[in-house]
Amino acid sequence: MSKVLKGLAILLIACIVVGCGGTSNDTRQTLRVFNWGEYVDYAVISAFEKEFNARVIYETFDSNEMMYTKFMGGNHYDIMVPSEYMIERMINEDLLQEIDKDKIPNMSSIDELALHLPFDLENNYWIPYFYGNVGILYDTTMVDESDLEDGWNILRNTKYSGQIYMYDSERDSFMIALKALGYSMNSTDEIEVEEAYQWLVDQKNEMNPVYVGDESIDTMKNSEKAMAVMYSGDATAVMSENEDMAFFMPEEGTNIWFDGFVISKESEVVDLAHEFINFMIADDNALLHTQEVGYFTANKNAATIAAAKDYQGINAYGIRMDSSDEVFAYQDEKVKEMFNSRWIRVINQ
Repeated sequence: MSKVLKGLAILLIACIVVGCGGTSNDTRQTLRVFNWGEYVDYAVISAFEKEFNARVIYETFDSNEMMYTKFMGGNHYDIMVPSEYMIERMINEDLLQEIDKDKIPNMSSIDELALHLPFDLENNYWIPYFYGNVGILYDTTMVDESDLEDGWNILRNTKYSGQIYMYDSERDSFMIALKALGYSMNSTDEIEVEEAYQWLVDQKNEMNPVYVGDESIDTMKNSEKAMAVMYSGDATAVMSENEDMAFFMPEEGTNIWFDGFVISKESEVVDLAHEFINFMIADDNALLHTQEVGYFTANKNAATIAAAKDYQGINAYGIRMDSSDEVFAYQDEKVKEMFNSRWIRVINQ
């Protein structure tokens, strides 16, 4: 083969591998989003990409702590969807950009209940997405409803040993134990925290619970356990497919949680990030999200439609804000260590 032909062959191969001219034809901006698992209608993401000529790299996490660890470990994300106590931590650690609310006109559809919370009174750093409570999903064919009078302590009733799912979550598990003992779930009293630790240890020894994440959604749809500690949105999804399931929140009180969109300080596509948030909370899109996953949307217009049309009669779809219910408070490093060291011992019992 002549040198000319060899040169042309090499050039052709190079064009195929890297593109002629060495440049890509994909001029789209890229947005990196980090969200909870089972928390979105993916058709909305595709619609956003098409409308804004953008590429969304979408990843999921199972806990606020996992999200924070990955982000602080060097993974780049433009938008994240943490819960209120983690948002507060990220604000305090100067990890977030302020949101330009003039670029979020769909914020007018957000319910006032989800706005102006103590950790960010002016909503300078977050836009609400979903909110709800933690409760107990139970199979009415397996659980004696009179046992519900025990509140959180039903999770210590040995009649149901081996029939319980607990969240593999430090804060949710300690919330249950502290509330069962009559304490605030935000207690920082070491004696009370130690009592809660012992409650969890005793429960593990007595009840042999299975510690899980999102997988309990599918297993409870199939009635594989008698009870599961569950976020209200997941309970809604299960109840909509299994008529034997019911949901209750103990009178001792429970967690009120709020999840929302934040923009990381390192993001360089800030305008696109605002467009994404505004798109996600639009009435039509918020309705698609809540219909897909069962969580109670902060968009009041979409929530009204879903409650009447999709989740009528399902008490898990909504939010309870009784005087006994609380929002998780920010924990400083000393308090986090007090809980974390004990949680590790519970799990490793």
